[in-house]
Amino acid sequence: MITRRAVLSGALMLGAALAVPAAAHQQKRAITTIAANARSGKLEIMHQVPVHDAEHALRAQGAAAPDIIGSDASREDFAAYVARRFALVVDGRPARPSYVGSEIAGGSLWVYQELPLPAPGTPITVNSQILTDMWASQVNRVNIGTGAAVTTLIFTVNAGAQDAVLPG
Repeated sequence: MITRRAVLSGALMLGAALAVPAAAHQQKRAITTIAANARSGKLEIMHQVPVHDAEHALRAQGAAAPDIIGSDASREDFAAYVARRFALVVDGRPARPSYVGSEIAGGSLWVYQELPLPAPGTPITVNSQILTDMWASQVNRVNIGTGAAVTTLIFTVNAGAQDAVLPG
């Protein structure tokens, strides 16, 4: 007779086995956070992209064997791709954020950029087309601000730039 515990254990093992291949599929999402850091005097831009999606993008661009986790060169190549696919206009002028670095955390590649901190209330225009050239179903979320003062913009394939204001 099969016990309840055996059935539950079997179900959990089956679920875990099915989850591993699912985790390897593209997630088709990127999250960017734009936040003021008054202490450093910088506007920080942090892009979070699933590692598998980043490697797929590099492969599509001709990289033979991209390795986001094990290769600094692969991470740098993807960071350059992010810089080409993310546009920011601050107070009517195109901004060129400086590349700060990247790291792997929790299955995601984080790409960090920054620029001098504009005054609160400064108008900005954002266009996040990261990975939209890879998948028609790509959705990018850009969160501007922190805490209770967050504005979220959503970008999809062929979405145009969107306006926001830096919170105070």
